Order: sequence, then structure tokens, then C-alpha cells
Amino acid sequence: MSVPRMVRVRQTFARPRVPDIPRAVADALAGAGLPVKRGDTVAVGAGSRGIANIDVVVGATVRYLRDLGARPFVFPAMGSHGGGTADGQLDVLAHYGITEATMGCPVRGTMDVVQVGEALGMPVWLDRFAAEANWIGVVNRVKPHTDFKGSIESGLFKMMTIGLGKWKGATQYHRANVNHGYETVITAVGREMLAKAPIGFGLGIVENGYDETGHIEAFNAAELEQGERRLLKDAREWMARLPFSPIDVLIVEHIGKNISGSGMDTNVIGRPSNPHEPFPADPKILWIVALDLTGESYGNAMGIGNADFTTRRLVDKIDMKPTLINCITACCPNAAKVPATYDTDREAVETALSCIGLTPPEKARVIRIKNTLMLGEIEVSEALLPEVAKRGDLTVLGDPAELRFDVAGVLRGL
Repeated sequence: MSVPRMVRVRQTFARPRVPDIPRAVADALAGAGLPVKRGDTVAVGAGSRGIANIDVVVGATVRYLRDLGARPFVFPAMGSHGGGTADGQLDVLAHYGITEATMGCPVRGTMDVVQVGEALGMPVWLDRFAAEANWIGVVNRVKPHTDFKGSIESGLFKMMTIGLGKWKGATQYHRANVNHGYETVITAVGREMLAKAPIGFGLGIVENGYDETGHIEAFNAAELEQGERRLLKDAREWMARLPFSPIDVLIVEHIGKNISGSGMDTNVIGRPSNPHEPFPADPKILWIVALDLTGESYGNAMGIGNADFTTRRLVDKIDMKPTLINCITACCPNAAKVPATYDTDREAVETALSCIGLTPPEKARVIRIKNTLMLGEIEVSEALLPEVAKRGDLTVLGDPAELRFDVAGVLRGL
């Protein structure tokens, strides 16, 4: 079967960058009016997302607190991730370079929680180790959420809700989302956490469209909500996107939890994992082919259900237990559905092209990406070149060429 020739294209996004991350963290915390005093224990929450330079950011936070004379420790603030176990969550942090040796402080994991308040008629749960500290600091990226749209989405409030609540809280809040809506639940629980738990600060990270650290800002408890709302506006403006819509076939080389909580960022592909709230179907993509699962996902293939075609090598890497724990906790079992599976990348891609209607494959509107986090350089099919020529933010980097499959039918990487 013929396939379209592809052209490598560079996208230009907004690119604010933090040149000295440790200095930026220290300056942000120094300017936030932290209540932390000498001798205080401070629980620093770190999550499971693949955040650029997260080990550097958390490490700089720990050093700043230590320099104040405080006694910091790091704990996993990631809901049900890591297979819903303390050891699994510590393994996730270790994979991101967050260990006792690299941080210079204890790293403590537990799935035990204590009740610290009530919101929307539900108990508000908090990690037991964090509850025993004098202060809690949450460190997270602020970005558009993959399941809903609002003025607070994915960031510090979400970490205070889902992350600090561990598996018990995450399960309860996701079920409440079905009735109340995500933004209502995250806002109500986050506000209760600020009122009842010893939240000392939030450190917000905003990334640019190239998966780089674009901005770092810290907030005390009183300023945290409004600060996060402001950072979300920047995150939405800087976010990387696909350049065209509609698309006949999107080829995604890797999905994974380190790329997005939903495996593929739904803001990029226009397909939500959550069926409970409206979500903009933009861009419009007829078929998505997912070729592989990142090793950093530890077999968690949440979001594979948003693909239409996949490969045996991806499916063989799925560990359905953590995948289902994550999907069922989030009340989106559809995210675990395994799509049509083919032995080779070539078969999966060719089958997708055979399902686009009367358009000949060589004239199909096809885009190929490494993953939904890395969109700076992509491949587009020849049919899209007239549109590329009209765009000042797109630069052609080479001549059209056939998709390169090896003798085993595996597509060679971008």
C-alpha cells in the first residue's frame, strides 16, 4: 500500500526560559513570605508527572528550606499513581531523580491518610506524614487539565486535592467529579486544605511549548489560589499545539504517564479521557495510531483508549493492574480500552490510512509526532505543504521522503 511522503517541519512557540533554575526557586521562595521558621519540619510534595527539571526544582526547594534552618522531607503527592502503593510511588520519584541521596533529606512514602476537614459533604484527606509536619509545600506544574476546562485546572490546587489525598482521596474526589464537576471539587477541597491543613507554600512551574521550564513562582497560602489562576493563563498561552485541523491520521510514536496524565495530552489531540464534562474537540483527528509506551510509565497505559490503532510492542508493555487502578480511580474505564492491535508499525499505519474514505493515501493529511509533549519538530504529509507555506510559525527542514520502516516493519524514530 502507498503511504504519503512526509516533510520535517519546525514549529515556533513562545519560548520564555528560566536560565538558572536553583536561583529562580530560591528567589521565588524568598519573595513569597513563607511562615517557615528554624526547626520546623516541612513536607515537600512532589508528583508523578514528567515535569522538566523536577529534580532540580525540588532539590533547590529542599536546600532553601534547609538554609532557613528548617527540616524538610519530600513525600509523593500523586494520588493513586505508582500502582497505588507507597513503594511504587517512591519508585516513581526515584525515576525522576528524587531520592534521599540526591535531595539530601528524607523521602517518605505512605498511603495512610488522616481527615483534616470537609468539603461538599465529603471528608478531606491528607497524607499522614504531611499532616504530622509543621508545614506543607506543594511543588507542581500549572497547565491546562486533560479532562475539563476552567479557571483552575491542573496544578497546585489539584495536587492539594488528588495528590495529598492519596488513593483514598483520589478515588473519592474523582467520583464526586461525576456529580459536581472537576473544577468545583478541586476548588472546594483545595480551599478546605488551605484553611485546615498547614499549607506553607505552593511553588508553581509553567513550561513553554518546548517542554522547558519557562517560569517559576511561589505563593503563600493566602495568595496561592489567585496566583495559580494567573499562571494558568500563561500556561494556556504558551502550550504547544498541532498546527492543523482537520487531520486524517496522527501517528504518535510514544504515549506515557511521563508525557501526560492521560498518556496523550488531550488538549493536543482534542479527545478527552473523561466522559462526564464537555471538552473542545479541537483539533479534529479522524484516526490516531499509537506505536509505543514509554518505559517511564511502568506499564501504566492510561489513555491508550484514545488511540484507534496500536502495535503489539505497545500492548505487550501494558501492565493492566496499574493501568486499571489509575483509570478506575479517575472514573474513566474507557481510557484503558485497547484499540485494534497490529504486529508491526507499518500494518497499523497502513490500516489507518485505509480507513480515511475516498482520499488516496498519498494525499492524506497526516502528522507524525514523537509524543504530545514534544511538538517543536514534527513531520507533516505533502498534502499539508500548501498550508505550511502560509504560516510564518512553521519552517520546512527538508525534502519530502517516504516513511522509513525497518525490515521488521518498525517506524524509525523522528
